Amino acid sequence: MSTERPDPYALAEEAAVALRQRFDIPGLDHAYVLGSGWSAAADELGTSLGVAELAELPGFSAPVVAGHGGQLRVVRTATGAIAAVLTGRTHLYEGRGPAAVVHGIRAVAAAGASVVVLTNGCGGLRPEWPPGTPVLIRDHLNLTGQTPLVGPRFIDLTDAYSPRLRDLARTVAPELGEGVYAQFGGPQYETPAEVRMAQVLGADLVGMSTTVETVAAREAGMEVLAISLVTNAAAGISPHPLSHDEVVQAGRDAAPVLRGLLTGIAGAL
Repeated sequence: MSTERPDPYALAEEAAVALRQRFDIPGLDHAYVLGSGWSAAADELGTSLGVAELAELPGFSAPVVAGHGGQLRVVRTATGAIAAVLTGRTHLYEGRGPAAVVHGIRAVAAAGASVVVLTNGCGGLRPEWPPGTPVLIRDHLNLTGQTPLVGPRFIDLTDAYSPRLRDLARTVAPELGEGVYAQFGGPQYETPAEVRMAQVLGADLVGMSTTVETVAAREAGMEVLAISLVTNAAAGISPHPLSHDEVVQAGRDAAPVLRGLLTGIAGAL
């Protein structure tokens, strides 16, 4: 029996074909990946053109994290754009490798999407950003030691997070701050020492997703807008033990703000 892994780019093309056929669309313009706490925003991003379970599409798997949805929805936004909305994602700590983590990004890019909005729930390192605060990501630290790129694929990440899109987001919510996001591998939360290290390195936010997806999106030529929801103060900053229930509850509490923010961005793209 062959143990050869499928080519990730060919698998993404296969998923793109299936997506176009399933939803009877010529292609995509934009895509949204909704992380912890953000799924409540899915219903208001546009007029529904259809819904599929992620696991029904080539190369995708059902999410394993509480608080994440498991669907790929296609909507027509207020500007007439066709957008894919992924209400779940694969994480590195699931052990499937970086190619599985970025499959959704490569699939929507292969289907034509030129802009992706990535969202996540994260730990905050700055006291002026309490739980419930959305923050733009302006740069990142990939502390996972992993990349979706194999071989001599040299991708410039100077402006990995599009200045144009960050400016656009601030036309919707001028109060949005921005910072540097550090991705750890998880699934354990960061230790206080690791949080202090991330601070020394320049991080403002810590989490377990997004940076590897950003690398794949930039390789595909997509513009990236990434927004973190601070769901808790990071270890050593918070006086309380961290819990996933806290993350999920912070997302529920912030749902109206997140819906308004994403709906406004969708209407401006």
